[in-house]
Amino acid sequence: MSLRRVHLPPERIGEGRAALTDEARHYLRDVLRLAPGAAVELFDGRGGAWEATVLDGFEALALGARRAAPGGGAPVWLLVALAKGEKIDLVVQKATELGAARIAPFAAERSVVRLEPEKGEARAARWRRIAEEAARQCGRADVPEVRAPASLEAALAEVPAGFGAFVFHPGGAPLSEAAPSPAGGYAAVVGPEGGLTDAEREACACAGARATSLGPRVLRAETAAIVAVALLQARFGDLR
Repeated sequence: MSLRRVHLPPERIGEGRAALTDEARHYLRDVLRLAPGAAVELFDGRGGAWEATVLDGFEALALGARRAAPGGGAPVWLLVALAKGEKIDLVVQKATELGAARIAPFAAERSVVRLEPEKGEARAARWRRIAEEAARQCGRADVPEVRAPASLEAALAEVPAGFGAFVFHPGGAPLSEAAPSPAGGYAAVVGPEGGLTDAEREACACAGARATSLGPRVLRAETAAIVAVALLQARFGDLR
């Protein structure tokens, strides 16, 4: 049976001991109903993982051996247009499970949802919790970086030079024709339900993103985002 997993930020982890947050304490004691002395796996969200034991009082964990983190593939960034309802929640969860390194929602011209900065930060905090929960469930020792919503131009500007960038749009070339990135990283741009405008596609092209197809069928925006990450991981990453 695999160990139950709990996440703590690096600043809570010391030499041989890790101080529990209120949230982690509630999860171990009240959700999992573990008893003192129970064995768990601790991960720090940055690639570190340890065997650990719950101490009396649920104030801390005693750390055991450090676990070898599974080797990750090339970093995959997902730039995804804002969508209504809980669609981005689903995208964040599944992109995390698929190994995305960064998830950057952006406001497209045809996005139905418009978020003011304060609401955008609140929504990003929710998405980060979803990413943490998904990382805990799928066995990742790292948690992807989830950005607050920004403009497409701002999201594109943060993509490192040399990354292989792809804007997924009907009529694009097959991903199988793309060569590996010299920088070893990849970025996927996925638009909203109505698609990216001509100006947005031009902005992607100017940023070096190649127009790429997701196949012959019309996909919902949230499906397209998940498929884009899966295809990049299968072509260049750790799903090969």
